[in-house]
Amino acid sequence: MPEQPPIALDDVSKAIIEQLQEDGRRSYAAIGKAVGLSEAAVRQRVQRLTDSGVMQIVAVTDPVQVGFKRQAMIGIKCTGDSYALSEELSAIDAIDYVVLTAGSFDVVVEVVCEDDEQLLQILNKQIRSLDGVTSTETLVYLKLVKQQYNWGTR
Repeated sequence: MPEQPPIALDDVSKAIIEQLQEDGRRSYAAIGKAVGLSEAAVRQRVQRLTDSGVMQIVAVTDPVQVGFKRQAMIGIKCTGDSYALSEELSAIDAIDYVVLTAGSFDVVVEVVCEDDEQLLQILNKQIRSLDGVTSTETLVYLKLVKQQYNWGTR
């Protein structure tokens, strides 16, 4: 799948994104006041930004607090088409992050699961059983120290 070129964002769209990164529940009226647009104009821009895939507005939870006591990053080495493998990995519900990489691993994924037993099942039954997977290395999270999504815009 070819990469799509980045969408050109004007300063107002960037300011809207930054407002929502600070507080995803901020009202369109408050955002409009901060960026100099009407509430309706902000609503339209937010809709275009979400429809185009530039941003998502989601509730970010602490996995442990909602019953997912085990998180891990898994490095995967493979033979063949790593992109095809990444598509198969993306279909696994417990995997929330898939990235093609250069270096020691061909693909890196993050899993969020209830416990070590579920992690073992995901590794053995869903990841290692895929065609082309030659090895995995699992980095189990002991404590999540920092996770943020407010890097702003360029």
